[in-house]
Amino acid sequence: MINDSDIKISVIGLGYVGLPMAVLFASRYQVLGFDLNPARVEELGRGVDSTLEVGPDRLANAIGHGLRFTTDKAQLKNCNVFIVAVPTPVDVNNRPDLTPLLEASSTVGQALGHGKVVIYESTVYPGVTEEECVPMLERTSGLRFNDDFFVGYSPERINPGDREHTVERIVKVTSGSTPETADFVDRLYRSVLQCGTHRAPSIRVAEASKIVENTQRDVNIAFFNELAKVFNAMGIDTHDVIEAASTKWNFIKLSPGLVGGHCIGVDPYYLIQKAQVYGVLPRIMSDSRRLNDGMGYYVATQVIRHMCLKGVRVKDARILILGFTFKENCPDIRNTKVLDIITTLGEYTSNLTVVDPWADPAKTKREYGINIVPQVETNMQFDAAILAVAHSAFANLPLRQMVPEPGVIYDVKGFLPRHITDSRL
Repeated sequence: MINDSDIKISVIGLGYVGLPMAVLFASRYQVLGFDLNPARVEELGRGVDSTLEVGPDRLANAIGHGLRFTTDKAQLKNCNVFIVAVPTPVDVNNRPDLTPLLEASSTVGQALGHGKVVIYESTVYPGVTEEECVPMLERTSGLRFNDDFFVGYSPERINPGDREHTVERIVKVTSGSTPETADFVDRLYRSVLQCGTHRAPSIRVAEASKIVENTQRDVNIAFFNELAKVFNAMGIDTHDVIEAASTKWNFIKLSPGLVGGHCIGVDPYYLIQKAQVYGVLPRIMSDSRRLNDGMGYYVATQVIRHMCLKGVRVKDARILILGFTFKENCPDIRNTKVLDIITTLGEYTSNLTVVDPWADPAKTKREYGINIVPQVETNMQFDAAILAVAHSAFANLPLRQMVPEPGVIYDVKGFLPRHITDSRL
């Protein structure tokens, strides 16, 4: 196994997961960050992180300690530990798409040598590392698994925009393909983490633990979204119910909302698909996914309902949508469910103004075809407004002035002052 003094790390994929890991490991080891996107590598080389996960001072400090970035695959051969942190999306039919992971494995395989270690962080269903990635590593390297090279798995726990649970402050699950590899992987992560590690008994257990984390949260949020639908039909404010219920000591307090992003809104499909391979129909997980995926449409129809009840003409109405990213105070627009609100309302009116101070307008236009603006003039007038994302920048908007009666203000997040809203999810 590799001596600690000889460790040279390459992080494959420099997005929301890979970059923080590269910066963290650079505090102690030689680190090379690899990404296929030249623009991403160029901006990081200038000390700029457009995801805002790593601040400029910290990034500059890591670069000062030797962190380098490249798109050149040939440079990977100088490394002996490869940490793969690429996306694991689903396709249009919500089936797992392992293409980025297998392509990254092929790239790493070309740089493998005797005694080197590959550690995967991408979220997958149990078995992917050993059943899908390892064969690719063997084919492209010509080496034998657990004889010539070794593999570990340590699932990422990055929460975009979270400044409290940063990577160095969390417990990391680790695992390895042999007992010696498991020891090495665990020791490697413990050397840079403040809160230590949890060593799983196998790679499959580590893979399962990660996907359960996100699936559990998806199921729990689905329950609260279903409650919102029930109580809205009854004319009861769901947030009032939650506040009352949360006075019980063992009540788990969550809120209804849109479930987007690249984790909770995607990862459960990996476990659902794998369960079906084994002849198990995961009803709760599947129903939760369908319910949560439909909340954008539900919000839009609720707004239309309230407009009709107040006599506000829906066709060609001027509607303000506050927020486009998948969560508050974060520039991440991956799998945002605000898009479903916009798409549904777009069937009735083209007069939609989408405001988001965090999202990149060019990226939003390129990926979704949606025009957004960073701010809205407070003297503008609208027939309805939807608070879709609770960015702190929206806290002081004079919305009732901008949406005079009988206009409708709908609060998805329970963020706005209660007295100015017509309804909230």
